[in-house]
Amino acid sequence: MQSHAHHRQADRRGGAARHARRARGDDTRQRILAAALDVFAAEGYEGTTTRRLADVAAVNLPAIQYYFGSKEGLYRAAIAHHVATMESRVAPAADKVSLALAAGNLSRRQALTLLCLMLDTFAALVADQTFPDWKSRAMFFARAEIEPSAKLDPLHEWAERRIFRPCASLIGHLIGRPADEEATLLHTLTVFGQILMFCNHKAQHILGWPEIDGTRVRAIQTLVREHTQAIFRPARRPRP
Repeated sequence: MQSHAHHRQADRRGGAARHARRARGDDTRQRILAAALDVFAAEGYEGTTTRRLADVAAVNLPAIQYYFGSKEGLYRAAIAHHVATMESRVAPAADKVSLALAAGNLSRRQALTLLCLMLDTFAALVADQTFPDWKSRAMFFARAEIEPSAKLDPLHEWAERRIFRPCASLIGHLIGRPADEEATLLHTLTVFGQILMFCNHKAQHILGWPEIDGTRVRAIQTLVREHTQAIFRPARRPRP
């Protein structure tokens, strides 16, 4: 009996030790990833060294290789983190649009309502500077513009698949054009431009906004909705 009790206690101690090691490992991995989000955003892939990453994360160099394989593996993990964060915020609206488009027979009112929903979601995603990781995510996208790299393709592919193309399909429906036609894509880019202009520091300076918080995001959403509804509202027929 004592032997069995001793083994059970040993098993419990062993299980607790394994759990503690996993917890420490998870904490180390998260610290490295958090450091990567900031450092890669600020210094770019080429400008970042593993020594710099290790110093900011307060780990030794082998830890990066152990958890991520290499600097490139860590970079891909940082991008995957941003994609997962964005997906969690966009999925409710994007899934609703996908189901509606797949079902077909959308009315103009339904298509316009869904387009405004997607634009509301996009505005909150890119403009709300109070959201965690906003700054590093914004800098990742900014670097993608000035430092084209195939490593950033997952960011672009996700944004095109989950945001841009669904909106292009809705706009194509509203103007009676195929989603991939140039006229439809021009309309779509113009609509998105209404939101992206507010992500410019110059625009914030003109407005006197030290940051874009939830109240200011709602102001942007309201304005973009009004403009979008005016653009795609069917013209009234003249009275006979």
